[in-house]
Amino acid sequence: MCGIVGYCGKEHCANLLIEGLKKLEYRGYDSAGIALEENNKIVVVKAVGQVKNLENLIKKSDKKAVLGIAHTRWATHGKPSLQNSHPHTDCSGDIALVHNGIIENFLELKKELLKRGHKFKSETDTEVIAHLLEEEYKKGKDFFTAFQKVTRKLKGAFAIAALNSKEPGVMVAAKKQSPLVAGITNKGFFLASDIPAFLKHTNKAIFFEDGDTVKITPKSIEIYNADFRKITRKVHTISWDISAAEKGGFKHFMIKEIFDEPQAVKDTLQTLPPDITKAFSLPLKEAKKIEGVYIVACGTAYHAALVARYIIEHFAKIPVEVEMASEFKYRPIHFKKNWLFIAVSQSGETADTLAALKNAKADGLKVLSICNVVGSAIVRESDYSVFTHCGPEISVASTKAFTCQLTVLYALALQLAYVQGAITKAEFEDLYQELLTLPELLKQTLKLENEVKKIAAKVYKSPSFVFIGRNASFPLALEGALKLKEISYEHAEGFAAGEIKHGPIAIIDKDVPVVALAPKSDLYEKMLSSCQEVAARGAKIIIITNTSVKNALDVPYTNEYLFPLVAATVLQFYAYHIANFLGREIDKPRNLAKSVTVE
Repeated sequence: MCGIVGYCGKEHCANLLIEGLKKLEYRGYDSAGIALEENNKIVVVKAVGQVKNLENLIKKSDKKAVLGIAHTRWATHGKPSLQNSHPHTDCSGDIALVHNGIIENFLELKKELLKRGHKFKSETDTEVIAHLLEEEYKKGKDFFTAFQKVTRKLKGAFAIAALNSKEPGVMVAAKKQSPLVAGITNKGFFLASDIPAFLKHTNKAIFFEDGDTVKITPKSIEIYNADFRKITRKVHTISWDISAAEKGGFKHFMIKEIFDEPQAVKDTLQTLPPDITKAFSLPLKEAKKIEGVYIVACGTAYHAALVARYIIEHFAKIPVEVEMASEFKYRPIHFKKNWLFIAVSQSGETADTLAALKNAKADGLKVLSICNVVGSAIVRESDYSVFTHCGPEISVASTKAFTCQLTVLYALALQLAYVQGAITKAEFEDLYQELLTLPELLKQTLKLENEVKKIAAKVYKSPSFVFIGRNASFPLALEGALKLKEISYEHAEGFAAGEIKHGPIAIIDKDVPVVALAPKSDLYEKMLSSCQEVAARGAKIIIITNTSVKNALDVPYTNEYLFPLVAATVLQFYAYHIANFLGREIDKPRNLAKSVTVE
């Protein structure tokens, strides 16, 4: 959840590290800190709040360091404060480190360290690592060997980067169940939680595996696996354009990323396999044997999965079970033979999804991942992978990733339907051609922004917001409510429209605006009946449809199963403008982080 940046090379790195932290603020932003090695000493600077507060402190100093580590925090242990912010140091101040993850046995370790006279300055789990390093290093080992020994004592998830003033010019790191990647340049090496931290400087990256420990000097990077055997890891070329991570004149990343959706979907569609018999990299004989599908995800990706259930069951005529990864991994699942397991994650590092995936794989299921990051942990654990091509998504609230995930899942539904004989080749081609028009449909939908903004201006002071939908649009109602909650901090709920009379209608009155998702379908008239039910209680109705209705937000026409991919943009505009009118911190909403890498 927290963001780590490190640099070891030939360039002055203070500004490089601050620049990298800014690109990682989506991972956490309640405090930030930096440790620089200068003149065989470790200089630590910290600030509470966003990275800009740390940047202001760094600007006041003249730092010439060419080795350093930095951190932006999402609190797990201890409130946001200077004492709890990273980097953390040992008793001597010679060792400094940053950490992402949770050390599950830190209380046990801390108790023993306190008995041996160590003085702790924070409430965090991270600080125990610094004191363990201090002890191990005093045994006469070199710093990297001491570091490797300490990693064996830690239980839980971690990505760690550390420095020791007694061994200048060396940065050490370790990864276990938390993301860590190196950027390779001709002037040195970056270390980071995510690619955007260094993408301005290089598109060459090494993704570390669980159990890896790493030693970096200005001239080399050495990688050791879980058995401490020296190995090599593949250098990946990242295709993202750094301009995709810049605001480009927009007020917030979120609104820019909504406007990115047509191109992101186009790029994703262009990379899908053109030959339908390839069945998304699944061997054809395996695709034909699939009797059902598990889809597991969290948050917005979970809502994409719920929409996909309706699409797959409608077209492919096979059962689909969708679950939140955080629940799925903790209960006994009686996995069904010949079912496909699909993991959906923007980052590819979502801890709950990764744990659920491993459970399914251990039980013999084939795993297909849908992800935005090549080389991420979920991709590496999967048998097959399909990538969304969104580029970096900086705003914490997911927009273009959601649309691209739905695009892939819709295409997968069509391919499964065809290879299993549920639809003919002609039906497949007609449906797929309609999917290929999605980028243009999204471009047309973007033109509704001003209309949505006017509606938001009338309702943003409401005490509560409701979204309703049926069939494949019901999960979209859940997503609309989530998006509004995330960035406006206002209460919002999504309901199945047919259920509104079974309890939820009790919260409806003249002060509660209701967004109704009403595509043309067999359930269209029933949807309008639900609208009439809430209107009778005085609610203001905002109808999103693909058929001409007076005073409605009319999106381009599609079939009802493609409708959520288009209507999602309208809901994103709605949430954005309500939050903007309320003056919220839209890209970095309170208490949230983009990539949840702890369970």
